[in-house]
Amino acid sequence: MIVMALPDIGPANEADPDIRLAQKGDRRAAGRLMRRLLPRVRNLVRYLVRGDSEVDDMAQLSLIAILKGLKTYRAEGSFDAWADRITVRETLRYAKKRRVERQRRDEVVPTLRVVRGDGERPDRYLDRRELARLLDGLPDDQRHALVLHHALGMSVPEVAEELGVPFDTAKSRLRLAKNKLRQEGER
Repeated sequence: MIVMALPDIGPANEADPDIRLAQKGDRRAAGRLMRRLLPRVRNLVRYLVRGDSEVDDMAQLSLIAILKGLKTYRAEGSFDAWADRITVRETLRYAKKRRVERQRRDEVVPTLRVVRGDGERPDRYLDRRELARLLDGLPDDQRHALVLHHALGMSVPEVAEELGVPFDTAKSRLRLAKNKLRQEGER
């Protein structure tokens, strides 16, 4: 089974001196913080969108939004969770804008197959590619609900609030997404 996991940016995020220094305008601290945050943001964006063609653009826009909003971070919750919410909003905004600008094209993502020997652990990159392939098979509304719930650990009410849909709709989207992934896994 493939597990959606986002890397933490480092030790005790709230006690991270780079956060405080970056909030005060220290460019070096901001640079260090963004470099540590980049893999987490990029993974989250990749989980949310179909295909790889615009992941880096979306991740960059998310990092810019995080940096611009850094002064508003009050350390009342996890820095990772705060950054994740900004990333989700920026990614969904960008994706919606692109849908309006052009009709969605199906991108062909190469299917990678893992050839395993006895006792070998598959490469993590291949695991992530397989997860991305499975997520690509989901409709966007189900995909977004699934990523918010499983990758970010949001509760169903939080998912509903973040996506601006009723609780039952969010619950239904999660159920449909899980069923579809289960069916794909059986193939």
